[in-house]
Amino acid sequence: MAAFKTLDDLGDVTGKVALVRVDLNLPMKDGSATDLTRAEAVKPTILELSQKGAKVLLLAHFGRPKGMRSSILSTSMVVGDVETVLGKEIMFIPEVCGPVVEQTLGILRNGDIGLLENTRFWPGEEANDTEFAQAIAAHGDFYVNDAFSAAHRAHATTEAIAHILPAYAGRAMEKELKALDAALGNPQAPVAAVVGGAKVSTKLAVLENLVGRVQHLIIGGGMANTFLAARGVDVGKSLCEHDLTDTASKIMDEADHSGCTVHLPYDVVVAKEFAANPASLRTCNVHEVAADEMILDIGPQATEALADVLKTCRTLVWNGPLGAFETEPFDTATMSLANHVAALTLEESLISVAGGGDTVAALAQAGVTEDVTYISTAGGAFLEWMEGKTLPGVAALEG
Repeated sequence: MAAFKTLDDLGDVTGKVALVRVDLNLPMKDGSATDLTRAEAVKPTILELSQKGAKVLLLAHFGRPKGMRSSILSTSMVVGDVETVLGKEIMFIPEVCGPVVEQTLGILRNGDIGLLENTRFWPGEEANDTEFAQAIAAHGDFYVNDAFSAAHRAHATTEAIAHILPAYAGRAMEKELKALDAALGNPQAPVAAVVGGAKVSTKLAVLENLVGRVQHLIIGGGMANTFLAARGVDVGKSLCEHDLTDTASKIMDEADHSGCTVHLPYDVVVAKEFAANPASLRTCNVHEVAADEMILDIGPQATEALADVLKTCRTLVWNGPLGAFETEPFDTATMSLANHVAALTLEESLISVAGGGDTVAALAQAGVTEDVTYISTAGGAFLEWMEGKTLPGVAALEG
């Protein structure tokens, strides 16, 4: 991982204006946020800069207004929720640059916090327009990016602005980058990756990147059916992308050449219908799936074998459930794996990094969120990192 500056590299910031890119794209219902995770994540950076006497101006997007103003997508919608998280008053500023921002800065005292309007109200944001970035940067003394979740976007407030002002990683960004570097950048081997989910097509780039970087690739969820079919297994009426079996075979061949072992289930949980605790529920060998049955989870023997594999590993990257975990009893394998990962992490024999909405939800369902080394809530940015892509927002900090 290339070097990047953090808040530790800042000198005296008293009276200086910090332009801080954050992710406050909070899920809302009836005018209030239903999940404050993103606000909690940026709290340490905001409060640290405030306590050091900087005037903190927050840059954020909210929804997808496509370059047009919309009252329901104004960042003013989240002010109350963010104030609750920070325990401090926030001044909302209905612009991102120009006289209104300058006048507000004249009012703000050292340590005060202002939230600028939704950056995506201006077409220059998503166009990564340099002039737009310069207009915003004109109000700041330095720039802090604490929004890893937006780092895969080359936007004016994530990429262009970092080339104009002295740029630093915020505490959440710093934590995420160090965790991801420990997982795939410079990991302790052996490394295992668990990749699940419904479709191979959505994770192709991830799988192709991982086979050359990990020693064990554990494939679960509906996508495992496509790999089983590629090995000649009749998966009945299971979700399966039969048109991608050749691609799955190539990935397994690449894994063999790279010294990566691909783990597929050899016993599975099947049913004739997808419902909670169906009457047709049974566990069988993968070669015994009937034509009218669908695979909905991996079986207990396969789950135990995966636990044994993880005992031999030092690092784990996890993205995607092993089965249809939202419906009982097809959550069994995912819950079991979550508990094994938590136990190995707690005894300090495994560094565990997990990401993706379903994976985060599964860990929460298992009650082990606090027991995993690091959980990324970055969504698209996490997936692109697993694909081995360069993230513009990160590269700009390293530049």
